[in-house]
Amino acid sequence: MRIDMQQGNVYALGLGAFVLALAQPALARVDVDLNIGVPAPVVVAPAYPAPVYQVPPAYPAPPPPVAYPAPAPVYGPPPGYVGYGPPVVVAPAVVIGWHGERYWDGRRWWGRRDWYAYHHAYPYRR
Repeated sequence: MRIDMQQGNVYALGLGAFVLALAQPALARVDVDLNIGVPAPVVVAPAYPAPVYQVPPAYPAPPPPVAYPAPAPVYGPPPGYVGYGPPVVVAPAVVIGWHGERYWDGRRWWGRRDWYAYHHAYPYRR
């Protein structure tokens, strides 16, 4: 007798279901309890004195807030300059020209060699 692949799968599935059905009673267990009839001891909470509740102290109500009326707006010219004359700006005076080994052109300081090289006064090359 020839058993093809599909029939083999059906037989294997049936055998697995049969093994699982046999395993269920093996998991059952029997519990045997023995009761002698002695009651369990009763544990009673310790007796504490009854709580005493005090009435909270009565505080007087705070006085109502005092409301002052808002001051009236004042319309007028803004306050003028209060001082002793126009403000004085003090800045160091730097004159355009040579200052030792450096030249100030109003924007930046040049080294002597850089100034001559930039302005082609001498045949310096950059």
